[in-house]
This record gives sequence, structure tokens and C-alpha cells, in this order.
Amino acid sequence: MTQRIDYQTQSPELFKKFVEFSLLLKQSAIEQSIRELVDLRVSQLNACAFCVDMHVKEATQHGERALRLHHVATWRESTLFSPRERAALAWAESLTQLSAQGVPDDLYERVRTQFSEKELSDLTFQVMAINAWNRVNVGFRVVPGTYDKAFGVDKSGLF
Repeated sequence: MTQRIDYQTQSPELFKKFVEFSLLLKQSAIEQSIRELVDLRVSQLNACAFCVDMHVKEATQHGERALRLHHVATWRESTLFSPRERAALAWAESLTQLSAQGVPDDLYERVRTQFSEKELSDLTFQVMAINAWNRVNVGFRVVPGTYDKAFGVDKSGLF
């Protein structure tokens, strides 16, 4: 795969602001482990090889178990995820693959049993951000591993 254009160079101010937005999410009310699971699952759904690669490496560096990362694609059938993690993954999938009817009320009610209003709002911004990153990286065919050193995931040991 060959990258189409370097969007960071072509739109430096937009890129800078979006990175700032994404960095703010690290201070959100959502714990890092859930943010990482959500980023991985949304990236899988959007077939973003760059982001799947990066988020697996990042989660591994932060201590996530390999088996859980393998199970993210089949989280509904897996016994490795907590009710809170399952709610986050369901919410992320629903927002990523919006149906014509929107997000079902029963899903919203189920997610609200696991997250406060603030947490749910922050989780939604997390889903928004990873979907945007997926779209720019898929659209411009960013090659997996290209920015490992810049993102600090070159130390994951997954090479």
C-alpha cells in the first residue's frame, strides 16, 4: 500500500487542532483501557489498518492482554469484558454504524446504567474522534507502522 497524500503537511493547522482535540480526550472521564478498546473496535469496523495497528501496539504497551485484544472483534461472544466495557463497545458500534433509526432507546438505557452523563458525553467524543481519524487514514491510505516512533508505539515489542 502506498500513501496517497500527506494530510499532515497539506493541512497543518487542521491537523494540529485535531491532534490537540484528541490529546484532550486522554483527560476525559473514560478510563484509558476503555478508550483503547473503543478505538480498536471502531478501527476494525472502519477497516482502518493504520489505526488497528497503532491501537493494538498502544494497548499492549499499556498492559492490555493479547487475548482480550484478539477478542475485541467478537466481544459479544467473549467472556473477557466487563459490563461497562460491553456497554462502551455497543455504544461505539452503534454510533459508528448509524442506522436510519438512530441509536435505539434500549441501547441508550443499557449504556446509561454503566456511564454517568459526563462519561457518556466523553465516550461519545472518543467515538467521534476515532471515526474521524479512521476516515482520514483510510481515505489517504496511511501505511500501518509509518508513525510508530512519533506516536511512541515503537516500544510495544510487536514487530
